[in-house]
Amino acid sequence: MASIGKIARRTFLLGAAAVAGGVAVGYWYVSRPYENPLEGEVAKGEATFNPYVKIASDDTITVIAPRAEMGQGVATTLAAFVAEELDVTLDRIKVEHGPASYAYYNAEMLAESGPFNFFDDSFLAEMTRSALGTVGKVLGLQGTGGSTSARDGFEKMRQAGAATRAVLMQAAAARLSLPVAELATENGRIVHARSGRSVSYGEVALDAASIAPPKSVTLRDKKDWKLLGKTQQRVDMHDKVTGAPIFGIDVRLPDMLYATVLISPVFGAKPVKADTSKAEKMSGVIKIVPLETVYGSGFGVIAKNTWAAFKGAEALDVEWGKPVNPADTDGLMQVIADAATKGEGDVMRNDGDVETAFADAPQAQLIEAEYRVPYLSHAPMEPMNCTAQLKDGHLTVWAPNQMPTLIRWLCADLAGVPLEQTTVHTTYMGGAFGRRGEIDYALYATLIAKEADGHPVKVTWTREEDMQHDCYRSAFIARMRARLGDDGLPQALDLRVAGQSMMASLVGRIFPGRSAPGPDNTTTDGSHNQPYTIPNYRVTGIKAPLTLPVSFWRSVGNSQNGFFHESAMDEIAHAGKTDPIELRRKLMREFPAAVAVVDKVAAMSNWGEKLPEGKAKGFAFVLSFGSWCAQVVQIAQTPGGIKLEKMWIAVDVGTALDPGIIEQQMVSGAIFGLSAAMNQKITFADGRVEQSNFHDFDAMRIFQAPQFEVAILENYHRMGGVGEVGTPPAAPALANAVFALTGKRVRSLPLSDEVVFA
Repeated sequence: MASIGKIARRTFLLGAAAVAGGVAVGYWYVSRPYENPLEGEVAKGEATFNPYVKIASDDTITVIAPRAEMGQGVATTLAAFVAEELDVTLDRIKVEHGPASYAYYNAEMLAESGPFNFFDDSFLAEMTRSALGTVGKVLGLQGTGGSTSARDGFEKMRQAGAATRAVLMQAAAARLSLPVAELATENGRIVHARSGRSVSYGEVALDAASIAPPKSVTLRDKKDWKLLGKTQQRVDMHDKVTGAPIFGIDVRLPDMLYATVLISPVFGAKPVKADTSKAEKMSGVIKIVPLETVYGSGFGVIAKNTWAAFKGAEALDVEWGKPVNPADTDGLMQVIADAATKGEGDVMRNDGDVETAFADAPQAQLIEAEYRVPYLSHAPMEPMNCTAQLKDGHLTVWAPNQMPTLIRWLCADLAGVPLEQTTVHTTYMGGAFGRRGEIDYALYATLIAKEADGHPVKVTWTREEDMQHDCYRSAFIARMRARLGDDGLPQALDLRVAGQSMMASLVGRIFPGRSAPGPDNTTTDGSHNQPYTIPNYRVTGIKAPLTLPVSFWRSVGNSQNGFFHESAMDEIAHAGKTDPIELRRKLMREFPAAVAVVDKVAAMSNWGEKLPEGKAKGFAFVLSFGSWCAQVVQIAQTPGGIKLEKMWIAVDVGTALDPGIIEQQMVSGAIFGLSAAMNQKITFADGRVEQSNFHDFDAMRIFQAPQFEVAILENYHRMGGVGEVGTPPAAPALANAVFALTGKRVRSLPLSDEVVFA
């Protein structure tokens, strides 16, 4: 672990700048609450108490869960925060996403964006986290990502529930002419046990809303929790199993028109010439609209129905410009390889003296390897879509999205309407995985709505358009060298990771003409910040000079670096004749939480048992998003190829808020990671993406999925995330199992390029 003396200059400057910025803004400014966005939305007989709670006189209790529900269960957990302190069961709660508003800022997204490892509890690290969280509040950025939703809402949403309960009890005390101290709450009622008198929350809601909330509240101790810490039935279950119209693609509005987009398949290119006459004459086609955004150039087709729009787009005859990047995969990978070789990069971890450690190393103690991962698409089941209406100077957007305030800001600007005349409705999502953190679909829909004469227009992308116009997970190349000691343990590890900078790409789209300052942590997340103690330990991230659109992909940098780092650890273990799990125990001995999950998964999987011929196990560990996750996968050689039999997962999340959802997300994340490890890649030819649908970008099928067993631990003193944690260890665990089974070390994904799976 790096000493305080080795904190890089950039670290100190970032911390100092963040703190100074917070002080400069002023205590009052950063501590003030945002206005309650529900004030103007309450119906007759309904009261709102804060941005998270509404109660009606008919006892309907509505909780605002302002993080996007994309299948990860966040609506249930956030609702449970309020319900726990409000003292009602979840079946009493109606859950809404709520409007796009500064009040729903996500401070946690920025708090952990600094240059400190999650396990760094130093004063400077904690000070910087606090300051960055304050910046998050000042910016008012409402977003879902980084496995931060529960961590961000844990305090403030419970406080909202407790404060609401407090004023309800005060109103009930006045109504019943009784002291507050003699009252208690029972699932939506305030009761006086001695007299048997009671009132419901709805009966006193309007009175309670006029009472100033307490300045501080006492939250329930964990031992007294009734809902949290237990598996709850998901609040979205009924609507999903009954096919309710809750997704973006389900939006139906009066007088609605329909549209699709045809964007240049060559990234960075514009139309050279276009013949739209055939499309314009087609039945059902209303108008062809030119489109130009930072994401791409092309055309929108407005029609009377989606099918007519699709057929109209097919009829467009367009000649596109030339690519601005290398035209094929080999050319792109060569640029990344050159960066890995020659790029100076940013040193993200630098313990000891790596160069000296390698200077006199005997050849027999050296290991060198190169690892590669491809570009990847998000490929959510629900294709990109967005409905927009520009009427009477007001822009309304309905979209399955992860960044509603960003959509509101940029679409208002694009439409030329004031921010206060712009409304964003966030729907449920049929998958996202980071893709809906981008806003291209909303920008295109806004441009099309400007040409729709006040009609709402639902813009639906084809699957092919979606797959070939993603903001991809970048391809990466990692170069590893290690020096072993006489005991077989690593004395030095040097890892260079090269690929496109996700942050540079993102900033270039959101703030055109500006560049992202400083290093990009996402390039090396999952390698520079792991709890391994190696005397000489250096990790360098290098930005490859390419401009393909890249962005957040489930688990972000951990997705590639989990594979790089844990493949390297497995190679080190075998070269040093050390059991892979025993190696982790030795290298992570300073981190009890890490050792505990390693020990747990080893016991669960009966690691070390003698397996029948044709079977093998692989292990991997990754600390990501504040949770410590270890996985073991068992595979078997069959006549049809390698079969995944079982995966064991042990994860320490600090505080387990809903064990059922945690287990679901560990399995979901692992399947997502295994899908990419086994089958998936995005390739390029003539400047275009070659894949177009699930037939050539295949996810793991049910018959391929292993059995899963998940153990949840609560040893660490800080809460970790859940939604992405299961993904990073999956690929290296499988690759390491393949080596154990076949003796072949596969260092490039997808594994199916070299291995046949059943």
